[in-house]
Amino acid sequence: MMDYVNAFVSMLNSMSPYLLLGFFIAGLLHAFVPSSIYSRYLAGTGWRSVLTAAAFGIPLPLCSCGVLPTAVALRRSGASRAASTSFLIATPQTGVDSIAATYSMMGLPFAILRPVAALVTSLIGGMAVGHWERKGALDDVHDEANYEFSELPKGLWNKVVETLKYGFFDMMQSIGRWLLIGLVVATLITVLLPDDFFSTYARWPLLNMLIIVAVAVPMYVCATGSIPIAAALMLKGMSPGCALVLLMAAPAANMASMFVVNNAFGRKATIVYLLSIVGGAIGFGVLVDYWPGLREVFTGALPCHVMHHHMAVSWLNTVCSVALLVMIVVALGAKYWKSYHINQHKTTAMKEYKVKGMMCVHCQANVEKGLASLPGVTKVTVDLAKGTALVEGEVSDQAVIDKITELGYQYEA
Repeated sequence: MMDYVNAFVSMLNSMSPYLLLGFFIAGLLHAFVPSSIYSRYLAGTGWRSVLTAAAFGIPLPLCSCGVLPTAVALRRSGASRAASTSFLIATPQTGVDSIAATYSMMGLPFAILRPVAALVTSLIGGMAVGHWERKGALDDVHDEANYEFSELPKGLWNKVVETLKYGFFDMMQSIGRWLLIGLVVATLITVLLPDDFFSTYARWPLLNMLIIVAVAVPMYVCATGSIPIAAALMLKGMSPGCALVLLMAAPAANMASMFVVNNAFGRKATIVYLLSIVGGAIGFGVLVDYWPGLREVFTGALPCHVMHHHMAVSWLNTVCSVALLVMIVVALGAKYWKSYHINQHKTTAMKEYKVKGMMCVHCQANVEKGLASLPGVTKVTVDLAKGTALVEGEVSDQAVIDKITELGYQYEA
């Protein structure tokens, strides 16, 4: 039992200071940078708007589901489909929080290559969509709705409060569960798998990459939650190229995001989106594993305390780890308490709709805002924990279902 506890604490201690720093920077970006500024620079289909979209997206700490409403809002606020696709590919692969955590657990080469790979894959995907967009060869999609971005809080004090709330509460609600799952999975891998587990298959790294893609693409894991899993697998003999494939493919694509992208951007854009992520991940993975000397550089970059499954416990690491766990528990507790409170105060006038595909607070806000815009709706309450939307007012079931579909989610009867 102590082996599991020690492994979990070791990984948590190595990540927590960087995670807290990343969450704080995420809050600053949210509170001080107007989101509406994005659409001003993303209207074109050329390489400039595609590059700008990728540059905007790489530092943002949005997961593959949280980025979806933002990308759709960009598109509906004037951004081109090329720029929106570039943003959609780049953003979930990385973020300030995951870059910091990648450096802490996997070393500087991974921390550098991860955003570089996100930039390259997003440029390729965005330019391909831009080429088809200029030729008018993309599918027609229903995107006439116009969603305005939320305004920034006014006053320095309100901005500071919003920074802390978003970074250390909203973000914890969005990815806290997935981060804990990633740490638990990594702990089990570290303790249960033999140290030479992957050495048997080391002769076929490309086959390993294809297997990872087949497993990673359908599932959901955030960019930060994938880090301890990738580090633990490398400790068991997995090649650094295969670990990079996991870091790129798992956070950027899942079945829910495929449905939304197809609905909002069209079938051809969805194909480009998926091929860019998968092809880019495998391409960079092959580069790392087969380029002379690179494999050794990335393998040797794993920090020593991770390589040997222990680290010296400092007061800073301990305080950061305790603070991180407390924040996650408080945020998730508030999330499920809200779910309980919603169900306790549900009135007979409210109709309940099952919404599939909501995974974070961004999804929750997107559904609430979209349904509240329907004529006749007087109140909307979205229960993220249960995946339901409670709607009150004079509105037809079909109108609500159509709006849920239009927003990129699925209605379950």
